[in-house]
Amino acid sequence: MPLPDFTNPLRAKLKGAAAGNRPAYGLWVTLDSPTVSEMAAELGVDWITIDMEHGCLDYSDVVQHLRAVKGSDTAVLVRVPATRVDTIKRVLDLGADGVLLPLIRTAEELEEGMKYGRYPGRGVRGIGGERSMRWSMKLQEYLEVADRETMIIPLIETADASDNIESILKVDGLETIFIGPADLSSSRGYLGQWEGPGVAEDILRMVRLAGEAGISSGIMAMDNDDILARAEQGFRMVGLASDVGLISRQMRPMLRDLGGRTFDNRWF
Repeated sequence: MPLPDFTNPLRAKLKGAAAGNRPAYGLWVTLDSPTVSEMAAELGVDWITIDMEHGCLDYSDVVQHLRAVKGSDTAVLVRVPATRVDTIKRVLDLGADGVLLPLIRTAEELEEGMKYGRYPGRGVRGIGGERSMRWSMKLQEYLEVADRETMIIPLIETADASDNIESILKVDGLETIFIGPADLSSSRGYLGQWEGPGVAEDILRMVRLAGEAGISSGIMAMDNDDILARAEQGFRMVGLASDVGLISRQMRPMLRDLGGRTFDNRWF
């Protein structure tokens, strides 16, 4: 019986983006219904991120979202609630293609997160997780590909991370960073602003440094114009929206046009 294909679909698309193709587009998933992920995969998004840091999603929800995209070419990432060995190990054991680590501030913090997602020799991930082995692989077969194909992506969303970006970019095994403008702005003293004064320029500086190091950059976009702008800025991984953001974007103008509420200060 042939081995299951463990090639991470996102990695190839990021390399394509680096070669001049379009960015890898994705959806941020916060709702518990796996139908959200099923629809996204069927419609052809390149990746989804299941958000366990904010909202109500737990490990049982993660499994259902993973099942919903099984057999598709959509990569599944999980934003874990914290950079802890137990959390990272469990979501990878469930079969996620990678993890996003929140609030990484230093190269040392990222190195710890990398170790939590790698097996002994490169890290401290415990042996287990029959689901990630597709219920049929021999352990040695899985171990040979797991470290290579698992993506561990730091969220660069604090002033400390920005200040330490050059050392962060030197961490062994790093392929992609994901920038969080809102938290970055807040940490610079501009609470509640998506890109406070100087933050947009800071983001472009980090994208440039990452590109020079051969590392991809990702970000969430606010609308269609922002999606195109982020691609022009060199982002290879662009989030189209969150699931609740898409619903809200559609409902707000409908309610406004029907004489209902107006929405002057939208967040997403």
